[in-house]
Amino acid sequence: MRAVFLDKQTFSSAIDFSAIEQQVTQLVCYANTSPTEVIARCLDADIIITNKVQLTAEILSALPNVNLICISATGYNNVDIEAASHLNIAVTNVSGYAGQSVAQYVFAQLLEYYQQTSHHNRNTEQGLWSTNDTFCYHGNSISELAGKTLGIIGYGSLGKAVADIAQAFNMKVLISERPQASTIREERVSFEQVIEQADIISLHCPQTPETQNFINDNVLSRMKNTAVLVNTARGALIDESALLNALKTKEIAYAILDVLTQEPPSADHILLNNKLSNLKITAHIAWASREAQQRLIELLSQNILAFAQGERLNRLD
Repeated sequence: MRAVFLDKQTFSSAIDFSAIEQQVTQLVCYANTSPTEVIARCLDADIIITNKVQLTAEILSALPNVNLICISATGYNNVDIEAASHLNIAVTNVSGYAGQSVAQYVFAQLLEYYQQTSHHNRNTEQGLWSTNDTFCYHGNSISELAGKTLGIIGYGSLGKAVADIAQAFNMKVLISERPQASTIREERVSFEQVIEQADIISLHCPQTPETQNFINDNVLSRMKNTAVLVNTARGALIDESALLNALKTKEIAYAILDVLTQEPPSADHILLNNKLSNLKITAHIAWASREAQQRLIELLSQNILAFAQGERLNRLD
């Protein structure tokens, strides 16, 4: 089986790909692949591995040799699953590899915000402690996570990993039911209760037609004005114009974003271009601990092996 990896650069250079190489006769890797390059690069391939490269119905119909698409991510909105199924192309994804990495990111950011670690380090570096009259120099106030209410929207492996750590901090955890759900599942609360009661809201749900821009003006206006919004899922879950307005008007206190609607974003992106003090943005790296990336590669290799043996593992079609 000949495999082509279309966007290897989505992984760091330290990651070992030998687990995949052991399952195929040849692995050809490209750093990135533009839409116009996909067909030529995949024409002789049996297997396509893609993280974010789009595989449309038109592209797939031009690739008669492809019989397996391995998405090197949990989200699969970059592949036309219906078209792949019609063409008898198997499609797999991976999940469960980044729970600890994402949870660590969420709490690293929350601890930075509530503990003000960088601010207090800078105070000492600038000599403010040395010239102070008392044994401590207070600077910005510090607030405990204990007792705060964390609302989790999207309770898969990532949301559960965040909830586990929150409980260790003695936080109250609210697990959200889907918006506009007619019934509330056991151990969950309504979406409305979460957005109105949570001190922190952390998004871990997939991007679907139902969730696109579901964090909008209405939702933001109903959140506490002391609330913190964290998004490590997909940028399109949030109406970015509405968020910008909510941050400017202090409708909510703070936002931590690891994802944006456009990735990579343009230099004049509305959230990057405003330099708001109550907004922190990182470059889609919450998932990307070295350990999580290596686990993902191992899961990809297992998907390929299962397919070769006629088994269905992590199939989407």
